[in-house]
Amino acid sequence: MLNPEQYRSNFPLLQSKIHLANCSQAPLSTETLGALDRYKQTLLEDGMNWQAWMNEIELAKAEFAKLIGASVEDISVMSSVSDTISAIASCLPIYGRKRVVATVNEFPTVGHAWLARAQRGQIEVTFVEAPGGFYTEEVIEPHLRVASSGYEQSMSTQGHQIERQEDLAQEQGVAILSVHQVSYYNAALQNLRELADVAHRHGALLLVDAYQGLGTVPLDVRECGADIVVSGNLKYLLGVPGIAFMYVRHGLSEDLQPGMTGWFGRVNPFNFDATKLDFAPGARRFDMGTPPVMAGYIARAGMQLIDKVGVANIYPHVQNLSQLVIEGAQARGLEVASPLDINKKGASTAIRVGPHSHAIETELSRRNIIVSARADVIRLAPHFFTTASDIEIALDELANVYKTMQKS
Repeated sequence: MLNPEQYRSNFPLLQSKIHLANCSQAPLSTETLGALDRYKQTLLEDGMNWQAWMNEIELAKAEFAKLIGASVEDISVMSSVSDTISAIASCLPIYGRKRVVATVNEFPTVGHAWLARAQRGQIEVTFVEAPGGFYTEEVIEPHLRVASSGYEQSMSTQGHQIERQEDLAQEQGVAILSVHQVSYYNAALQNLRELADVAHRHGALLLVDAYQGLGTVPLDVRECGADIVVSGNLKYLLGVPGIAFMYVRHGLSEDLQPGMTGWFGRVNPFNFDATKLDFAPGARRFDMGTPPVMAGYIARAGMQLIDKVGVANIYPHVQNLSQLVIEGAQARGLEVASPLDINKKGASTAIRVGPHSHAIETELSRRNIIVSARADVIRLAPHFFTTASDIEIALDELANVYKTMQKS
């Protein structure tokens, strides 16, 4: 069983504060601070060291690949999840299809990326709602069906190569099913394998925003069947803003022609030929301009620490703390907006507090408790360094502040 006390000294912030906003920004560790120092030293001693910097980016890609059970050649690096979704959107139509099915519970940047293309007539997007934020085959499949009665397809043994009738109007089919692993709002956990199966059955690709899960909830791209997975690093992966990674299933990248590109996406970026557009093999074709080097140093160190502790150990720990949050909130008369079954949620737990959420976040911060407000909820998001005592203290203070504000 994981012992959080073993790791608390790795996080200087925990000496003075209770940090439960890991769904928004994780605290820096001694490991990530050390990585930042290593980057600073290259500036102070070398002025610039592009070989070392690019090597660090490749090592960060490798850490991300290891985390999700992928190969490094299937990983691209960008500056944000907004960039990753926009890059994929720029590839549509894919296999002649331009329809996207997304959920109303996506983090706004995902929906906005699809809508920006839809407003220009380049794609069609449908947003789907589901009870409790759980997107099942039953909820999704009606939106994936093609109107054409002549629609037929077959999948290869890998479930990826799609054969189609030549006379099929491909634009009738859905190109991408866009979902999240864990909801940013209430932490509802999706069954990705089920969603991959239904997407592939209808010839669609499954794109997963894993930002709210990676680092606390296991994800293996081969087991879950996702075609594309995106995530940044500043949350449970213990990094900072400014970097994101994208997995594109092996063999799929060559079928995608991004309309959003940069010089690092070329076969050889250092040919310096502005008149030739050649896409690099694998996911590297999605690399944009100069990569975020400083954030890359920190991202690699954060993911190395996650790997050392082990997601297989972290997940049951945060599940136990989730149960403590749920029961403790209910005992204090607070309304839980997250699923009450810990097996159906991610690490964070949303407490509904109404219009005072941001004021409550500010007041709790003044009391040295860091939480995250979203809309009408306060999210308590533990990690492997969080203790049961942290949860109890935070709930006591949250209940106190909430009841005080209700009276005012």
